[in-house]
Amino acid sequence: MIEAKSIYKSYAELKVLKGVDISISEGEIISIVGPSGAGKTTLLQILGTLDKPSYQENTQLIIDGVSVKTMKDKALAKFRNEKIGFIFQFHQLLPEFTSLENVCIPAFINKTPLPTAEKRAKELLDYLGLSKRYNHKPNSLSGGEQQRVAVARALINNPKIIFADEPSGNLDSESAEQLHQLFFKLRKEFNQTFVIVTHNQELANMADRKMTMIDGKISN
Repeated sequence: MIEAKSIYKSYAELKVLKGVDISISEGEIISIVGPSGAGKTTLLQILGTLDKPSYQENTQLIIDGVSVKTMKDKALAKFRNEKIGFIFQFHQLLPEFTSLENVCIPAFINKTPLPTAEKRAKELLDYLGLSKRYNHKPNSLSGGEQQRVAVARALINNPKIIFADEPSGNLDSESAEQLHQLFFKLRKEFNQTFVIVTHNQELANMADRKMTMIDGKISN
């Protein structure tokens, strides 16, 4: 599902990624751990096409059989919207929109008709136990509820891959445990691939594979 080779990233003189090779199969759940500053989030953003690696002739990034290295921005944005979902630590829900509206946004970007998008969004919110929260805005939701809305938003376009950056870092222990179990339930039902950056060792150890980043490289 993901093949990345010779991934480097520098910001001026600061070398963040120093030649990362990673191969992830379809339906795999991968955790990436390591100290702060090791390059975990930078790697996640590059694998998720939110950022680009520093130029190296031998760099490769293949996602679902497609080489994205030389894709133009517009084509890359379309590919990302269709193939990839993102879950972040702080949810990044738009505060002026309801749960239903927040979930629908990626579908609208994908030009999905409103009735179709809303039907799918309601199905996801129902699936995640939020059937009574369609019209609630983020400030009237608990942290766990906000994160589940964010999960529904990530799933709206039926992506092949979900990238999660510290998804339970802002949750209480009970909500975090529920979110962790949800990832495995989604994988079982939809065969989605998960790449999760986390400091939560319990979640990291539940993954099919745990990778450790140290000083810009995968150490295992």
